[in-house]
Formats: sequence, structure tokens, C-alpha cells
Amino acid sequence: MRGPDVPAKALDARALAALAANPGCARRAILDGAGVDKARLASALGAPSGFGQSQFALTRGNAFEAKVKADGGAELLRLAHARLDPGAEPPEGAAVPDLTAHGPEGRTARTSLALREATQAGGWTLLDHPMLALDVAGSLAFLEPDAVVVHPDGSWSVVEIKSFPMLDGSADPAKVGAAARQAAVYVLALEDVAARLDPAPVVRHRILLVCPKDFSNLPAACALDVRKQRAVTARQLTRLTRIEEIAETLPEGTCFAPDRGAEELTAAVAAVPATYAPECLSACELAFHCRERSREEGAVTRLGRPLRAELGGLTTVEDVLAAARGEQGDPDDPAVAALRRAAALRAEALASAQARADTAAADAAHREVAPCP
Repeated sequence: MRGPDVPAKALDARALAALAANPGCARRAILDGAGVDKARLASALGAPSGFGQSQFALTRGNAFEAKVKADGGAELLRLAHARLDPGAEPPEGAAVPDLTAHGPEGRTARTSLALREATQAGGWTLLDHPMLALDVAGSLAFLEPDAVVVHPDGSWSVVEIKSFPMLDGSADPAKVGAAARQAAVYVLALEDVAARLDPAPVVRHRILLVCPKDFSNLPAACALDVRKQRAVTARQLTRLTRIEEIAETLPEGTCFAPDRGAEELTAAVAAVPATYAPECLSACELAFHCRERSREEGAVTRLGRPLRAELGGLTTVEDVLAAARGEQGDPDDPAVAALRRAAALRAEALASAQARADTAAADAAHREVAPCP
């Protein structure tokens, strides 16, 4: 589907979190499952997206992560001890196993072995960029968290290192929320690894978020409880239609290779239903293309998921306006009744405003023609 000789774009935790946030979008599910580079596809469709991190942000983030993990991760482990497990012994002489192996499958197996050995050994262990695997709608996704810490009691914790600042002990709530959703994906993948061990280690639901302190390059950290995000992500991922089922509904020969013509690519993308919402603009490379198609179809989802949920079976703006005018819709439907009530109130307000404007205009005209005393 992604075209001959086109390398697959690997799924990461950021993409999985976005996919779980919009499980009804078959378009994103099949494109991510097939490893299609959606950024290149969007450009080929004539709707390039500015989604993604800038090169400056990536460089700054890599430099900060290297600083945090310097000296065998001494500072990172100190923060983990202080924020996650202050009652444990200090992390002096912690182990940092070598996780290098051939290919993602080899790295995944090496990570599982290192986790088992660290759990049995006791003490502190830092796994730098481990590789985890998670089954998503029948497709295996390989995930690479910034770090995983094994505590002396054998429990595991996810570490997220971000380059956005933590000012006076708090950070941008939107960015913290995105980091929590991303970490929840790693927690789910770790739970899969733990389930294969006997006895199964505890995967902690409090993760360590490390950010620059204020406007410096010094690390600061806080513990985030991601139980809610983990539960939501797990539920949404199980709701995803299996990729094989989506592929069976596509026309024979459907291909999303970016070297195809714009007309052919447009038809291929249109063959897969999408569920666009404004939130897609910050999470999907195809958002501009899908927004334009949503506008052409008059879909109400482009106005936001909460409004779409309130409107029930009214899926287009034309249907909504017709229901408000009383031209269609069941009067007993709460959504239709609310629309007609709103339309009546709007008409009443406009009539009242027009009457006041007419009165004011008449008074002004009377003053102009009235003789001076």
C-alpha cells in the first residue's frame, strides 16, 4: 500500500496517542498500519502540513536529554529517587545495561532480557532508550521511551524527558497532558513485557517527567499519575478496527506511494473514510487535506467533537439548518427540539433588535425635522 521500495515509517508513542484519541478514523489507522509517511503524502496531495517539531526544538531536546543522562544517568536517577521512590536506598552505583542489538526485534528481545535481569538483581537500574513492542489493531508497533527505571523493589517506571520549561514548579498544561498520553502508551507496552514474567513485576503508573528548570538548562522533575490516560488509551486502542478489515474494503490496487499523481492519490485517500475534528490539526499530518474535504461535505465534525455528539443523527450543516427551520427531523428528537427552540429565540431576538433600531431611526429623523424652539 505504501508503494514498492518505500521504507515503512515506524509508529511511535506520539502517533499511537493521537491514533487512540481518534479511534474512529479508519484513514489514519490504515496509513499508520501500512507505514505510510503521511507528511510526504500530504505534500503530494497539495496540502502540506506544518505538524511536527522544528529542527531547532529537536536539537535543543537532544542536548538537554544528553545532559540529563550524563555520568551514567546519575542526575536522572537522583530525580527518580526523589520524586518516585524516596523511601528506597539512594541510587549509588546503578546499573546501565547495554541494549544494543540488530534490528527492532533484536532490541526488543534485549530490552526484555535486561528488564528481567534487573528485576531479579535488585538495586537501581537505568535502561537508556529501551525498545518495546505493542500490538495495535493487528500491527506491531516498536516504541522507544526516553528511559525506564527499575527500582530496588523490582518495579518499573517510565521516564519522559521534554525540552519545554518547568516554570516555578509547573509547566504548560497542554504539553504536560500530551507527555502523559505519550507515557501512557509506554506503560501499556511495559505491562505487556511484565505479563510474560513470573512473577509479573509492577509497572508503576506514576511516571517521571523531566524538563528544564525555569529558563536554564538545569533539569527539574515531577511525578505524573497517568492511570487515567492509560485507561483511556487502552480502551481506545481496543476499539480500533483491525487493519486487515479496513484493507479488505479498499479497491484493488490502492496505493499511497507519494510518487503517484495527485489525482490518483486523492482517489486512494478518499477510498478510506476519515473522522476529522479540529484536534487533528495538532496531531496528524493529513489534517489540512481532511479539513478541506470536511468543509466541502459540510460535515459538523469540523466544528468539534462535543458539538457533533450533541447533534445526534444530524451529520451535516445543511441537515442542522433544515432541522432548525422545521423542514426535516423528528420533533421528538432532543437535538431537533433544541435547534428549533434556539432558532425561535434567535428570530425573536432579531425582531426585537430590529424594532429597537427602527424606533431609534424614527426618533433621529423626528429630531432632525423638528423646528428649533
